[in-house]
Amino acid sequence: IDDLAEVDYSLNSLPAVFRPFIDLDLKGLVYPAGNYTAPPYVAAPFTIPDQSDSMLYLAFSEYFFQTSSFAYYTAGAFNITIAEETCSYFNISTEIFGSIIPEVAKYSVTPYPVKLKLMATEIPAISLEQDSFTVEIQGSMEVFAVLPDSTTQSLFTMNIAANTSIALNIFDQKLMGSLCLNR
Repeated sequence: IDDLAEVDYSLNSLPAVFRPFIDLDLKGLVYPAGNYTAPPYVAAPFTIPDQSDSMLYLAFSEYFFQTSSFAYYTAGAFNITIAEETCSYFNISTEIFGSIIPEVAKYSVTPYPVKLKLMATEIPAISLEQDSFTVEIQGSMEVFAVLPDSTTQSLFTMNIAANTSIALNIFDQKLMGSLCLNR
């Protein structure tokens, strides 16, 4: 897939060949690149509704998304550092946090740039629903002040729990998504 994850798309069984179609049962297991680690999930069988008005049907199971989440978590993809150099539009300073958190204002009288270290603390849980899928992420965020000598001083750490629903639709021959923060 990329330098963090690989996919095993081998056949689970021999192809079923029928007069109007061929049924291919592919494994669809995603694992960390170069590290075939068994995921902590069990694949559940599923069926595609019987339809015959399209030439190709492609289905992804919840297992595929769960193993993808496991692979990227194991590879460290959910650990992100956001600094002023990383994002030109990201311009948060200790002054902004000081207006929200009084302890930061006491510590940092002079405004310093801020660096955020975001990391998932558990494998993000993905579940498929009728018209959308839900992603639950547990993580933490550590906020650092970047001092004039380029060293950093930890200001605070907070735990984060987010539950998000994502609905996908095809509109005007384009795949569109809508994101809803549930909590």
